[in-house]
Amino acid sequence: MTATTSSLTTTPTTAPPTAQVRPVSFATLTLVEWRKQLDTRAGRWLLITIGIVTAAVLVITGAVGDGNVPFGGFLLGSATPMAMLLPIVGILAATSEWSQRTALVTFTLEPRRTRVGLAKLVSAAASGAAFFAAALAVAALAHLWVVSFRGAEPSWDVPLDVALGALLLVVLGMAQGVGFGLVLLNTPAAIVSYLFIPTLFSIVGSLIAAVRDTMPWIDLGTASEPILMGTASGQDWAQLATASLIWVVAPLVGGLVRLARSEIKSA
Repeated sequence: MTATTSSLTTTPTTAPPTAQVRPVSFATLTLVEWRKQLDTRAGRWLLITIGIVTAAVLVITGAVGDGNVPFGGFLLGSATPMAMLLPIVGILAATSEWSQRTALVTFTLEPRRTRVGLAKLVSAAASGAAFFAAALAVAALAHLWVVSFRGAEPSWDVPLDVALGALLLVVLGMAQGVGFGLVLLNTPAAIVSYLFIPTLFSIVGSLIAAVRDTMPWIDLGTASEPILMGTASGQDWAQLATASLIWVVAPLVGGLVRLARSEIKSA
């Protein structure tokens, strides 16, 4: 009897090449962080509140008295509530990973935490610029309203340095909000600190005669007044720079350092 044996031959298979994983671009990261400002219920309601408050201020401004309000007056009325409340949007964006408990997912997809923090800063600054453009448009509509229906004299003269200064202050406010949020990494604590600490500092500083003359150098609110009034000199801009170092740059640097070193938990 003849036995035939068949040999099983196996051909070596090579694993398919692993697709090259490209890192997330900074532009994509910034767009993702910008979208987070609108994804949460708190962020949406805050933006709705800002819109309602701004509309109320403009209606009251145009309805009271003879209605003869220039475009610059409406611009100041629309930009003021935005400058006060918009930094809270920056706080919400900065603390979203901890308030929504998504820090583990975010920093797994992008381990470079400082890059994420910078994307939050850029997206918040861009939101501030966009809302300032909206404030310009709303102020223009309000001025057209009083000109058309209340017989006001057309007055569109707004110095360019005043408009650019107001835009700068809005962007600085957004950066300040991101800084407070990154330093504390807790939404309620960051909001309370942002609203309370600078206000208390301004009140106490104005009451103490020894530091009253130095307040424009160390208080952001005091340093901002000449910028909005259009009377800023070289010294006023220097005072804004030093106050911004204290209230904007220092929280941002401290927040980025804490973001890079903080412990990340799954829940």
